Amino acid sequence: MERLFIRHKMIRNQKITISVIGSHEAKGKVAALAYKVGKAVAQEGAVLVCGGLGGVMTFCAKGAKENGGTTIGILPGKEKSDANPFIDIALPTSMGYSRNCMVACCADIVIALPGSEGTNSEICYGLVFKRPVIDLGNWKIDGMIKVKTFLEAKMKMKQLIKAIKQKRSKE
Repeated sequence: MERLFIRHKMIRNQKITISVIGSHEAKGKVAALAYKVGKAVAQEGAVLVCGGLGGVMTFCAKGAKENGGTTIGILPGKEKSDANPFIDIALPTSMGYSRNCMVACCADIVIALPGSEGTNSEICYGLVFKRPVIDLGNWKIDGMIKVKTFLEAKMKMKQLIKAIKQKRSKE
């Protein structure tokens, strides 16, 4: 019987995934920023990953969805119905905050907006997993890619996407 072996590193055809992380409560400038980040992710053809609930997660997913993007919500509970209305693929984990590890690990790029302890844990997981983490939340954590404006973050995201695609094409 013939066996089919697929090389582990062969990921050329996979879409870029960008995890957007931030507060479970967002309004005003932070909500507008999250929407713009989600829109930019969609415009680059990447898949948006987030925690799938409210706040930054809702606004970034809305920005991506309204601009033709695909959204994945990695949920802390066990019900798909917990996802915000802009999530295409709801992945319940029943893991609570432990799901933050998954949000960071599945990303090719992490974009961190303002938040608190949960966001901080996702940043740290992103850095542990050697993912580029763009700092749009004034986090001041060593290892993050510091940017001052949304436009600077968007430019950095584009550069990283290009570099990831080039690396994948050589594998």
